[in-house]
Amino acid sequence: MKQLEVQIMGQSYLLGCPEGGEQRMLEAVEKVDGAMCRIRDAGKVKARDRIAVLAALNLAFDAAGRHSAPQAATALASADLTSAGINGANGNDPRLAGLLERLDRALRQDGRLL
Repeated sequence: MKQLEVQIMGQSYLLGCPEGGEQRMLEAVEKVDGAMCRIRDAGKVKARDRIAVLAALNLAFDAAGRHSAPQAATALASADLTSAGINGANGNDPRLAGLLERLDRALRQDGRLL
């Protein structure tokens, strides 16, 4: 296993990576860094853990959309996920609204995920 040192939102991380997977890992790091920086730069969220969770949810939602295109296209249109964070809890998708409410409650409880 190879180790890569990368920067995500200005912080260094040492990541394990399988041989031959370096390019894919660097592409993943670039996506995560970009998603987190866009959320941070929008100025609506300051806590690094909340930024990470929102970026992960955005990326996971996008990835799920690629696997079930017709249903995901409808969900994306109604959810209104943006690069500045998840703003789509507007009643169009009750599952997404419920997920966001649970996430907000959990993060308000102690301000950290782990």
